[in-house]
Amino acid sequence: MGIIILIIIGGVLGWLASLVMRTDAQQGLLLNIVVGIVGALLAGLLLNPLIGGGNIMNGDYSISSLLVSFLGAVVLLAIVNFFRRGSVR
Repeated sequence: MGIIILIIIGGVLGWLASLVMRTDAQQGLLLNIVVGIVGALLAGLLLNPLIGGGNIMNGDYSISSLLVSFLGAVVLLAIVNFFRRGSVR
């Protein structure tokens, strides 16, 4: 049951991050889920030790862990967009 909740929350976080970064038209549902989960993983590994708090990868769905995971998804999309623009030109 935990993996299903992680996929749903990852999809929502990835979708919200794609709306913020204006890449929603370029990616579909699967990429939104991947961005949300990988962003949450990166944020959990890099940001949570610095600021403290939980991690949605461990089953903590508090507001602070969701915000940190959302921030991780936005940062991940910013990095992907940076490399996409660099490779097109």
